[in-house]
Amino acid sequence: MLDLVSLQALLDNTAFAVAFLTLIVYWVGAAWPGIPLLTSLGTGGMLINNLVIAVLLGSRWLEAGYFPLSNLYESLFFLAWGMTTLHLVGEGWSQSRWVGVVTAPVILGITAFAALVLPSDMQAAAPLVPALQSNWLMMHVTIMMLSYAALLVGSLVSMAFLVVTRGQAVQLRGDSFGVNSGRRHPQWTASEVSGSQGGGVAVLTQPTVASLSPQRLSLAEVLDNTSYRLIGLGFPLLTIGIIAGAVWANEAWGTYWSWDPKETWALITWLVFAAYLHTRITKGWQGRRPAVLASLGFAVVWVCYLGVNLLGKGLHSYGWFL
Repeated sequence: MLDLVSLQALLDNTAFAVAFLTLIVYWVGAAWPGIPLLTSLGTGGMLINNLVIAVLLGSRWLEAGYFPLSNLYESLFFLAWGMTTLHLVGEGWSQSRWVGVVTAPVILGITAFAALVLPSDMQAAAPLVPALQSNWLMMHVTIMMLSYAALLVGSLVSMAFLVVTRGQAVQLRGDSFGVNSGRRHPQWTASEVSGSQGGGVAVLTQPTVASLSPQRLSLAEVLDNTSYRLIGLGFPLLTIGIIAGAVWANEAWGTYWSWDPKETWALITWLVFAAYLHTRITKGWQGRRPAVLASLGFAVVWVCYLGVNLLGKGLHSYGWFL
């Protein structure tokens, strides 16, 4: 009978193998869309990977006696679990294999790095340092990791939108949730044209808009809507996580905010996605411009989650991830 440590080694390698096969299925399905079975196989692979990682984290919890979010190995697998979960949500909303085409490589990279690259001493469970022996560990870190997962998947779907539209401006027919709002025509802009007397007259000009096939335009609309919904889910989680972190910081260090590198980049991440939602809700942006902003957000999330811990030290240096 396998002990828990051997079981975890088996499970993390299984998660890598399943993620690799799922990636192949999604990419082959994108190359040959006439094989509908591949979409179901991809979804099934992602579901299996989700369950394998859940069992891995559960066994880790039993072994260590605390919620498995104390080091980089555990947090990477929790992030992978969150991304597989949000992938299934996004794929259910969109009914498109393109969600898997862009999320599967990132999930594979996360599991490969955690299972195959991290040294064994960084994979091993260890007693919690005193600062982490708090109920806020589960509250704050879990919510932050789920927010990262939702924002990363939403940003990846925005990148898929840019690929489908080839980065061109397209006129989407619905509002941000795919509901026809009556704004079927491109917005007209006023420009100044000089006259013979040096005066000017305002005329309306139509912006250049790319022409897509009906199928590709429909796919672009679905991806745009799906990315908006996923980011709209991740942003409140990020907000709650930051607030919970501030309360925990006050309990642990006597201050709600200390401009630690992790706190600073969490604020930058919040501002980037707040700008994304602001432009969509109040400005009516759709398509390329918010997709580019979300793509920037993808990089910012990774800097916030991992970069500041690899490049510098701070109050959040416990376990190389917090």
